[in-house]
Amino acid sequence: MQERPGNEATSDERHSSQVTVEVNDVRRELTLDNRSTLLDALRERLDLTGAKKGCDHGQCGSCTVLLDGRRVKSCLVLAVTLDGRSVRTVEGLSGPDELSPLQAAFIAHDAFQCGYCTPGQLCSARGMLDEVAQGWPSVVTGDLTAPAELTDAEIRERMAGNLCRCAAYPHIVAAVRETAAKR
Repeated sequence: MQERPGNEATSDERHSSQVTVEVNDVRRELTLDNRSTLLDALRERLDLTGAKKGCDHGQCGSCTVLLDGRRVKSCLVLAVTLDGRSVRTVEGLSGPDELSPLQAAFIAHDAFQCGYCTPGQLCSARGMLDEVAQGWPSVVTGDLTAPAELTDAEIRERMAGNLCRCAAYPHIVAAVRETAAKR
């Protein structure tokens, strides 16, 4: 295919965009292919490999991260939509030499088996606990006028978008419940 006269942009330039995004409290300026997902940008451009590529269709939750404090499946978010936004990955949940209370609870309760889903589970649990603190109800919340009580059923419902093929669900629920009790 021939280029039209006066169109000197290369194919890569026409299909790329500049994006400034804060990732784990660090401002990053990236040139990304317009078709790149947030997951691909994190893993391939920023070497943040905690978020996993599981189903690549938003069904398993292994790629869950926090976007402006809210849980998202990073395989479904186009990276070019991130300009001026904030992303937190599992690598940013704690300091460099310490575990977050949630991470410590996951270890204490053996809330992971193979570990593949764990980064997404941790980000989802962090987002879910923040939602509860802000008074957001779930589909199983009984009284919409009172603070949500984090029963096992409530935690399971709120974490339903994250699958664990090893079936560590009871341990995950226990870790989330313990973390919530300490908040």
